Amino acid sequence: MRTVARTFPMNATVSPIIQSYRDLIVWKKSISLASRVYKSTQEFPRAETYGLATNLRRAAVSIPSNIAEGQPRLTTAEFKQSLGHARGSLMEVETYILLAQELGYLQNDESEGLLAHTAEVGKILNGPLNSLSRVTGH
Repeated sequence: MRTVARTFPMNATVSPIIQSYRDLIVWKKSISLASRVYKSTQEFPRAETYGLATNLRRAAVSIPSNIAEGQPRLTTAEFKQSLGHARGSLMEVETYILLAQELGYLQNDESEGLLAHTAEVGKILNGPLNSLSRVTGH
């Protein structure tokens, strides 16, 4: 059996290997979103301490948590499932932001900034979900 050596041109770009969920851009962006949600909910009415504010924070934290939980899984299908859960939490965050805006707990500029952040995370999250769908066949 003959072995063929592979060489790369000096200017070739080699993608870095993902060592940890912390290397994933989608995880970094979702951590940033969760942090922003925490800051934005600090001024919610006291009556919402265990209501909308808590639910919004919990859902925001769930996004990077699901990504972190899924990345080291043993199968591609398990990782894809965790990314699906993260996407579900993202839609939950978006819904809570819209409700908080409707109730007057968030100013329009703040809610629009948060919604833009959720849209960015969603676009980035769709990349690995689509790639894994091609690998798993569904």
